[in-house]
Amino acid sequence: MAQVAETQMTAAEYARLGETTQPMELIHGEIVMSPAPIDEHQVLAIAFLDLLRDIAPGGKRRIAPCDVHLSKHDVVQPDVFWVSAQNTACKLGADKRWHGAPDLIIEILSPATALRDRREKFALYEKHGVREYWIADPTTQLVEVYRLKDRRFQRAGVFGPNDSFESAVLGVTIALNTLFAV
Repeated sequence: MAQVAETQMTAAEYARLGETTQPMELIHGEIVMSPAPIDEHQVLAIAFLDLLRDIAPGGKRRIAPCDVHLSKHDVVQPDVFWVSAQNTACKLGADKRWHGAPDLIIEILSPATALRDRREKFALYEKHGVREYWIADPTTQLVEVYRLKDRRFQRAGVFGPNDSFESAVLGVTIALNTLFAV
């Protein structure tokens, strides 16, 4: 019986596809496309971006679509990410794209991406050393916070719209009432 070899797209091949406004990622060598996010998703993403602007002015913050190359076969577009000034592992490359693990990634759940955010991307972020990962659900107004410890994500907690939590990466208290109030 003949065997069929599976081929995986590389990050270099993915980059040659060119710019697009279609949400698209490369996960384990496969292109994954999603519909554009709905308005409440974007409102929350901008609220997180504004929060980072106010509390972490020394780092770089970005919003999707913005490619982050984690490996030869993994290029993700986190909804929001932040790179501290001290992070030498994540930097803008000569190709004008981000390479390496950001300090903080925030994914905002939507029906089209929730499972991928919780499984594949969770595992990728953990594997590549993202120091803190927040999963925000605009429907339930909950934020799950994970911190990297001994190369594994540990859940710091699940926080509601009236809660606050300490961000170890940012070194500040995050009050969620301001985020979900927008």
